[in-house]
Amino acid sequence: MSERRAASDAKTLWTPDEFEAAIRAVGAERYHDLHPFHQLLHGGKLNKGQVAAWALNRYCYQSAVPRKDAAFVSRVFDRQLRRDWIHRVLEHDGHGEDPGGIERWLVLTDGLGLDRGYVQSMEGALPATRFAVEAYVRFVREEPLVVAVASSLTELFAPKIHKERISGMLENYDFIDDDVMAYFKKRLVQAPNDAGFALDFIKAHAETRAEQEACVAAVRFKCNVLWAQLDALHHAYVSPAWIPPGAFNPETLDNG
Repeated sequence: MSERRAASDAKTLWTPDEFEAAIRAVGAERYHDLHPFHQLLHGGKLNKGQVAAWALNRYCYQSAVPRKDAAFVSRVFDRQLRRDWIHRVLEHDGHGEDPGGIERWLVLTDGLGLDRGYVQSMEGALPATRFAVEAYVRFVREEPLVVAVASSLTELFAPKIHKERISGMLENYDFIDDDVMAYFKKRLVQAPNDAGFALDFIKAHAETRAEQEACVAAVRFKCNVLWAQLDALHHAYVSPAWIPPGAFNPETLDNG
């Protein structure tokens, strides 16, 4: 055991309230609603091509969510935990009459004039987007279960950003309507439920201070994944607007 791990194990276990406060402090400092790109997006400061670039790249993340959750479930021996977690895959992939979050995201990219096949191919996504997203999938596949669960807890902070996005984009963009905001409206209900389960799970199963701190670090890592995606978008499409070879070029978008 490393000296750092031994020192962490020797620390007093946080109370459940202290543990939750440490998790929430990460969001207050690092969640991507603070990123300049999101402030431009919600404030109506981007053009249609820039919004389309965001939606196209974000599809990579949306499509990876059920893959990372399926990877998590494949590692779980506890049947009840598998039952509790599998609905996350279905929330995004769809089930029964619910088309799922990925389909709702494609309605958004359709509304922005992007070809659906092109979006799904992810050929136009930024290299940094792909690397960040796959880093998250690997993290959930490889880290201890309690730490993998903790990485999902950015959902604690999601309702606020979804509310801002719905009101800001509907108010500021004439090419956005209520129908294409369906993904975010659904997540206003889903995200708090999912986050509540995950928070209760880590409070019950992080049994040492080291495990608690690893959970906090997992939330920090996930915030970095989301932040890195916006760094790449800002660099490619806002300033200095340097689009990597092969990535989506807003000038090809039909703005008619």
